[in-house]
Amino acid sequence: MAENPGKDCDADPKKAGEDVQVDYAGLTVPVMDPKTGETQEMQVFVGVLGDSGYIYCEAHRSQSLPNWIRAHVRMFAFFGGVPRIVRPDNLKAGVKKACFYEPDINPTYHELAQHYNLAVIPARVAKPQDKGLGENAVQQVERWVLAPLRKQRFFSLYDLNQAMRQRLAWLNERPLSNQTHSRKTRFETSEKAALQPLPAYAYNVLEVKRAKVNIDYHVAFNRHFYSVPYTFARQSVEIRASETLVEIYPLGKKAPTDRIACHVRCDHQHGYSTQTEHMPYNHRWKQEWSPKRFERWARKIGPNTEALVGKLLASRRHPEQGYKACLGILKLAEKDSPAQLEAACKLALESDAISYRAVKYLLTTKKDVLETGEKAESQSHEHIRGQTYYS
Repeated sequence: MAENPGKDCDADPKKAGEDVQVDYAGLTVPVMDPKTGETQEMQVFVGVLGDSGYIYCEAHRSQSLPNWIRAHVRMFAFFGGVPRIVRPDNLKAGVKKACFYEPDINPTYHELAQHYNLAVIPARVAKPQDKGLGENAVQQVERWVLAPLRKQRFFSLYDLNQAMRQRLAWLNERPLSNQTHSRKTRFETSEKAALQPLPAYAYNVLEVKRAKVNIDYHVAFNRHFYSVPYTFARQSVEIRASETLVEIYPLGKKAPTDRIACHVRCDHQHGYSTQTEHMPYNHRWKQEWSPKRFERWARKIGPNTEALVGKLLASRRHPEQGYKACLGILKLAEKDSPAQLEAACKLALESDAISYRAVKYLLTTKKDVLETGEKAESQSHEHIRGQTYYS
C-alpha cells in the first residue's frame, strides 16, 4: 500500500541541537510612555530547543518582520550556537504563503537561514502536534515569566526585558517535574555542544524606505522625525535603518561617503531628533533660547522686568511655552525706552497682569503716566513726599 503523505506519522526521537521551535505568546505586556502616558502592548517572542527544552523569550513592540528577525539573532546569541532547523508557526513575518506541501518562506527569513546555515520548516496549518514543545514553552513563559510581572508597571521596553530575563533565568534553572535536573543543566551537559557555532558576525536586518524631506528639513521614519541638512528640504531621500542607527542618503546613493545624516534610532512616536549642524543659522539661534538667557536679558533692563519675565516663565507648564512672550516683552524696549518698559512691568506686576499683551497695552495707553512716573522718580528732595507717604 502506498504511504499517504498527509497522514500523521510518529516523529523521530529528538536529537540534541537539531531544532528550535519559535512562536509568539498569546499574552501581551503593557508599557507606558512616561512622557505622554500612552500605553502600548508589547509582543512576547518565545523559542525553545527541542532536546533540552531550554527556553528563550523577549518582548518587542510588534510582530513586524524586523522584530521577528532580530529576535532570532538574539536567541541564537543567548544559546551560544545555532540548531539545524527552526520550526516557526505560519505567521506572516516568517511564512509569506502557507502551503501543506511547499510553504513560501519570507525572503528576509530565508536570508537569515542561509546566514546561520539552518533550515526553516514551518509547522503544518492546524497541526499543533508539529509544535507541541513550542506550545508548552509558551504556556511556561506565560505562567512563570509574565504572570509574576502582571502587577508591575513598566515605563520602557528595556526595563520590561530586564525583568523578563530574571524570571526566565529562574524558569530555566527550576528543576523539571519529577526530575532532579533543570532545563539549563540538560542544555549545558548535552545540547550546547551539539549546536552549530555562531557565524563570525550576526545577521543585520536593514529597513529601507524612500521618503520626502519636509519643509522643516526633517524626514519621518516609523513616526519619528530625523533632521537632515536644511538644503535637502523637499528632496527625496533613502532611509536605511538598523536596530540602533538611522542613516539617510540622497536617492540612489548608498556609499558611506554619500550619507547626509546619521542618528541614533528612537522609536518615540511624534518625537524629533535634530542635530544643530543641520539647522539654518536663525533656527540655531532660536534653539539656544533658555530661561536663564531671558532672565539675563531682562536684568539689564531692570528688576521689575526681570521679575515679570521670571514670573511669566514659571506660569507656563513648560518654560518653552513662554519664550515668544518673553521675547516680545523684551523687544518692546527697542520701540520704547528701557525705562518706560521697566515702569510698565512694575504696573503689570502690581496688577498681576503677567503677559506680553498687558505690558504692550500699558505702554500704549499709559505712556504719559509712565513718562511722568519716570521723571518723578528721578527727582529727589527732602521736602518732596513720595507716593508711599500716603499709603
